[in-house]
Amino acid sequence: MTTTAISNWYQTNWQSLQSEIERIRHLLECYIEENSSDSQADAAISPPVALGQLSSKFNLQNFERDILFFCVGTELDPNFADLCAQAAGNLNQNYPTLSLALGAFPSANFFVLSPHNPIQRWKMIEFAPGLTLTQAAMRIDQRILCYLLGVPAVDQHLLGIASFPDLAHPAINLPPSQQAIADQLIATWSNSPKPLPHLQLCGVDYSSKYHIFSNLCDRLNYNLGIISTATLPTSPNDIYQLTRRWEREAILSDRVLFLVCDHSTDDPHQKAAISLFIENINTPLIISSRERLQNQQRALINFDIPSLSFEEQTAIWSTHLGAEAINLKGEITVLASQFNLNYITIQAACQQTKSAETSSLEQLWNFCRTQARPQLDNLAQRIDTTAQWTDLVLPERPVQVLKDIADQLQQRHKVYRNWGFAKKSGRGLGITALFYGDSGTGKTMAAELLANQFRLDLYRIDLSAVVSKYIGETEKNLARIFDAAETGGAILLFDEADALFGKRSEVKDSHDRHANVEVSYLLQRMEAYQGLAILTTNLKDALDNAFMRRIRFMVDFPFPTPELRSQIWEHIFPALTPTQGLDYKKLGQLQVAGGNIRNIAMISAFLAANENEPVKMKHIKIAAQREYMKLKKLLTDTEVQGWA
Repeated sequence: MTTTAISNWYQTNWQSLQSEIERIRHLLECYIEENSSDSQADAAISPPVALGQLSSKFNLQNFERDILFFCVGTELDPNFADLCAQAAGNLNQNYPTLSLALGAFPSANFFVLSPHNPIQRWKMIEFAPGLTLTQAAMRIDQRILCYLLGVPAVDQHLLGIASFPDLAHPAINLPPSQQAIADQLIATWSNSPKPLPHLQLCGVDYSSKYHIFSNLCDRLNYNLGIISTATLPTSPNDIYQLTRRWEREAILSDRVLFLVCDHSTDDPHQKAAISLFIENINTPLIISSRERLQNQQRALINFDIPSLSFEEQTAIWSTHLGAEAINLKGEITVLASQFNLNYITIQAACQQTKSAETSSLEQLWNFCRTQARPQLDNLAQRIDTTAQWTDLVLPERPVQVLKDIADQLQQRHKVYRNWGFAKKSGRGLGITALFYGDSGTGKTMAAELLANQFRLDLYRIDLSAVVSKYIGETEKNLARIFDAAETGGAILLFDEADALFGKRSEVKDSHDRHANVEVSYLLQRMEAYQGLAILTTNLKDALDNAFMRRIRFMVDFPFPTPELRSQIWEHIFPALTPTQGLDYKKLGQLQVAGGNIRNIAMISAFLAANENEPVKMKHIKIAAQREYMKLKKLLTDTEVQGWA
């Protein structure tokens, strides 16, 4: 409405409110004079605009409207208190009661005492405690009073539980795939009788689901309301009261509820509360969840919300970068290929680039990498990577395989996008590698140098947190890992993977069957994952053959030869570390892997620093003895032969 139209509405509504209050005053005066049948009191008066809307929304009859304005008059006219006292014949009873309303108003009926009566069911009137229902002091609910006055408000009982965002104008232009889903939602509700069916948007990206919801509300002229299931009470009575409160608010302000169920919970009481809330709410509801919720009583119409396609992301980049896209020489396709971002994140990246003095692919890459960084809580540890190719000492064959992995990471965009492999099939686009060998032979370092070279995040998966004894929990944890990692194409490092990826066993009981289900699920996710997944193991033969077929690269990390151990020793000390008289050939005689060599080098550095000397062979010998003790090995004379 225009400003003038709004002003006219308020003026008309206020004048009619005053007339209605005056009518109620006259009814009370007639009751005091025992002349309740006065014709003027019974005269029909056009109800206020807001009251007419309220009556229509909640099916209020004449007596319920009279009760409401009995309370409104008390709020707005100080003389109503004296009228109440005179009508009750008690100077202390200067407040409205149902007893007075039943006696004074011509359309009175006892249905008002029923909890099913609209003013009782929708909590339009509050009653003071401690007296009988008909004698208790009445006051109009604040939210209803504000509605009748045309004052913007929301139910105070919902604050802290629900939020009421305004629709953003102009609203974002949904990408084609999401616009099609919004059209389906609107068609579903447009062709359904009331109460409207509940809709469920399933997917990982909350932002995309929220903007589809906003688009629907904008097009159907609904207001927005959001409740997170984390704020729901667990008591059935509290859930019932919250449901009625929300339904009243939704009816008053034409709101659609967006129920956010994206945060999983293992609390059975919380799960029961969520189910009870969904089953009993009768106003428009859209549920946001990562996985489909199943309700026994209320059917949910499900819509899966996939991530934006490569083409959609590229179009969003180009639109928001504008002229800057030319400066990047088409490299935005590399960003769209690597990072699976939503509309808002891409928009933010473009805005940051435009605000900078100079823009580059590196700036955008670093921003996207940070924004896409997955939230894996306690399931994985992000490793800061600094390793270089010169830090890795391996035989020629495994080094060549690692370089092949690097080449495929480098050329993924060209092969998958430009040459059409991604369009032919969406499966198997990820790169899966198996690093096998003894502990300390460089498996983790190899993963670090790949992540560092391509500026990707590296996450070491904590298998003890992933594997659960409860049925279905391991699959949920794996889903969280892969879903979160997809956004930024992070490198996943499943360390000591044989604990999870072992051979599928012959089914002898339910535990074997469950273990095989976990393995099968993991196989599916690995096949669909479009990043680099690295499995490390000390026991190659423990892996299931089905895994071996799906592993693109297998890299052997052998125990280093004396020559390779000497090379490791040559690079193990940082350039700033003072050394004196180190014989790397002799140091190569120590029969330990690279990880142990690093430990020995660090221990010897502390020994030398404590003596205020450079690192010498004597310090390394003492450090080697201590490392061997930890390994429960004996340092032989052959290994230290010729040492000073």
